[in-house]
Amino acid sequence: MAKTEQQIEHLWELMNQVPDPEIPIISLVELGVLREIHIKEEKVIVIITPTYTGCPAKQLFEKLIKEKLIEHSYTNFEIITKIHPTWTTDWLSEKTKEKLLKDGISPPTVGDKEIICPQCKSLNTKVISQFGSVACQSLYVCNDCKEPFNYFKCL
Repeated sequence: MAKTEQQIEHLWELMNQVPDPEIPIISLVELGVLREIHIKEEKVIVIITPTYTGCPAKQLFEKLIKEKLIEHSYTNFEIITKIHPTWTTDWLSEKTKEKLLKDGISPPTVGDKEIICPQCKSLNTKVISQFGSVACQSLYVCNDCKEPFNYFKCL
């Protein structure tokens, strides 16, 4: 493996340690926000795509990435935001969706159908509010166990 490839692999490992500030059980890599890493003329280039254009956590994403890079002696870097293609919940892996569910957040489903209760796994759920604790989530309640929970909206 070439030196640059090893550096990029190492950078991906580091970036996988950067938590999503709104859902810290998953990383920005797992969330799909961190899209690409390149090295060009000794400069690390990190490309991110926020979950939506007005995402309030975008500046925090950049701050956390910068901190991780500097912590590991990367000082020549640039973080570029690309909004095309737009971020989609399709970029979440099944493993990431399982982590969300285990932490009490119902993962996105195709067409926002069959919303599963993270507590009892029932599909007998209903929306309480289209707006949850963060902009990319809705608030639901389970009709069986009566527990409220967040649902990660499809985008």
